[in-house]
Amino acid sequence: MSSLGFVPLQAQPGGADFSFFLMMGAIFLIFYMLVIRPQQKKQKEREAFLTTAAKGDEVVTQGGIHGKVVAVDGDVLEVEVARVRGEKVKLRISLGRVDQLTKSGQAGSKGASDSGSKKSDSVAAVKNANS
Repeated sequence: MSSLGFVPLQAQPGGADFSFFLMMGAIFLIFYMLVIRPQQKKQKEREAFLTTAAKGDEVVTQGGIHGKVVAVDGDVLEVEVARVRGEKVKLRISLGRVDQLTKSGQAGSKGASDSGSKKSDSVAAVKNANS
């Protein structure tokens, strides 16, 4: 055929090779176990923690607004952000836009050690999930 001594290779008839599908399945499984599953777990933990928002908790929104929860109405928080001439300034904020949530018992204990507290671990988990 050719004077150079090589024979051109031809494609195998019958379509795609089984080993290709096996390799793609293995790659997807690894990707799922290392990326997708841990992210879903963190998201569920964050949502569960945010639903525990109660009156008196401190919040920071994704826009950087700091305030204190004064009422909870389903997925909406009413947050006191300031006082002007003795009047309270309140904002209604969607629960999904809360970036950080600090329980009312933890607000003043930044210097204290809470090594055994489940709430402080949850707050740290929420902060790490957002970064």
